[in-house]
Amino acid sequence: MLEVILIRHGKTYGNTQGRYIGGRTDEALCEEGIHLLEQKQYPEVSYLYVSPMKRCLETAKLLYPNLPIQINEKLKECDFGIFENKNYRELSGNPEYQAWIDSQGTLPFPQGESAEGFQKRCAMGFAACVEDAFLHHRTRIGMVIHGGTIMSILSEYAMPRGNYFQWQIRNGEYYQLTLEPSVWEKERRISSVKKGL
Repeated sequence: MLEVILIRHGKTYGNTQGRYIGGRTDEALCEEGIHLLEQKQYPEVSYLYVSPMKRCLETAKLLYPNLPIQINEKLKECDFGIFENKNYRELSGNPEYQAWIDSQGTLPFPQGESAEGFQKRCAMGFAACVEDAFLHHRTRIGMVIHGGTIMSILSEYAMPRGNYFQWQIRNGEYYQLTLEPSVWEKERRISSVKKGL
């Protein structure tokens, strides 16, 4: 059995402003984000898989200062294209933004990623980390990643299958997953998902 703790990185200044902070904006944690992380308790893990973005690396080092880290590029947040580092107020009146809103997020981000491409990339990144963990006989690992990455992973692999948006999670929160090797090998499914306290 493998336990996986999926942790969303701590808050950045852009997060406090409601901005689309994706794969192009390599923002550090803000003071509020650091403070909130320091107030919480996280499950112990023996190994970390982390997005290459600064906010994830800083969160990982803050929560698990002595653990080895493996960076996985596929775990990066979505590339929001021309919406990157802007919030809805700044995008108000932009016809491309309105078209994207009207599509309920199904259109690709202009000059960025499509939802389908992003979710497929994240699912591949997660699967690679799980395979690596099984290969090295790890029993409890952590992943310090992004909100969209977590939603992509769970909408693809959780049982019963759920909607992408049902898996939204705030900065610094986590999900605890259980993977049975036989179920993963046959069905590529997570056996159980529990929201962290």
